[in-house]
Amino acid sequence: MGDKATRAAFGETLNDLVADGFDIVAVEADLSKSTTTATFQEANPERFFNAGIAEANMVGVAAGLAVAGKIAFTGSFAVFATGRAYDQVRNTVCYSDLNVKLAPTHSGITVGPDGGSHQMIEDIALMRVLPGMRVLVPADYNSAKSALRLAAEASGPFYIRLGRVGVPQVYAADFKLELGKAYVLREGADVTLAACGVMVAEALQAAELLAVQGISAEVIDVASVKPLDVETLVGSVRKTGRVVTCEEHSIIGGLGSAIAELLGEAYPVPLRRVGVKDVFGTSGEPDELMVYFGLTALDIVTSARELLE
Repeated sequence: MGDKATRAAFGETLNDLVADGFDIVAVEADLSKSTTTATFQEANPERFFNAGIAEANMVGVAAGLAVAGKIAFTGSFAVFATGRAYDQVRNTVCYSDLNVKLAPTHSGITVGPDGGSHQMIEDIALMRVLPGMRVLVPADYNSAKSALRLAAEASGPFYIRLGRVGVPQVYAADFKLELGKAYVLREGADVTLAACGVMVAEALQAAELLAVQGISAEVIDVASVKPLDVETLVGSVRKTGRVVTCEEHSIIGGLGSAIAELLGEAYPVPLRRVGVKDVFGTSGEPDELMVYFGLTALDIVTSARELLE
C-alpha cells in the first residue's frame, strides 16, 4: 500500500465498528466529504447527524447522544473542533466524562494551501491539558484505524488527531494500538528519536541518514501522547542519553513538552524539540511547508548531531 492519509480511516472504521455491533453515531459540522464521514453517512444514514457550520453545537449534540448511551464521534477540521468548540469540549464532554470521541482531520501544517487560519498546531496542547482526555496521534492509515477502534472500545473522552496528507505506511493491517504504549520501530544506542503522527516516517528516514554517518538512532512512535509510555521512553533515554522529539505541532505544549516534563522528573537528559517554533502556519504545499518549518528528516538529523556534538 502506498501513501494514504490517516483521515481516510475515519468513515471506513466507523462503518466497521457498526458492523461489529458498536452503537456508533457520528456528528459533523458540514465537512463530511473532507473528513470522510460521508462514507459513514452513506452506509448508516440514521446514525449520522450534520450540525451545520456550528462546531460548538456539534460537540453539544454528540454529548447529548453520549448521555443517551451512544458512542459519539465528531469530525470537522482540527482548528474548529478543538478551538471553536473548546468550551463545550471542556465543560460538557470532559467535565462530565462523557463517551465522546473527537476525531478531527486536517491537523498541522500539512493542511497546506488553506493557510495559517486552518493549520492547527496547538490542538495537542489544548486537548492534553484537559482532565480525563486521552490523546492519540496515529502515524499512518492502519494505526489510525486501530486508534479509532480503541477509542470506541474504551469509555470516556478521546482525541484522535487525523491528517489530510498521504503518509507512508508504517504498520501492517493487523496492527493493534494500545493506550499508553509507545512503539520502538528501530533500536539504537546513540540518540532517541521520539515522534508522533506524520513525523514518524520522517524520524525513520532520519535514522537511515544518521546510520550512514555512523550514528545509531532509536526511533519510537509515541502514538499515545496522553497517557505516555513512561517505561519505554525512560528506558530508551537511559540507553542513549539524549532525545530529539519530532512533531507536526508547536514545540510548546505538545509531544516535546510532554516528554520534557516526563524526563525532567524521571531522568533528565539533553533534549531537542523539532516542531513549529511558536509561529502560525502559512499557505503552501505540504512538502514545501515541511521544509519551511524545519520538520524534515534532515532537520531531525541536524538536531541529533547537535546533541551528539
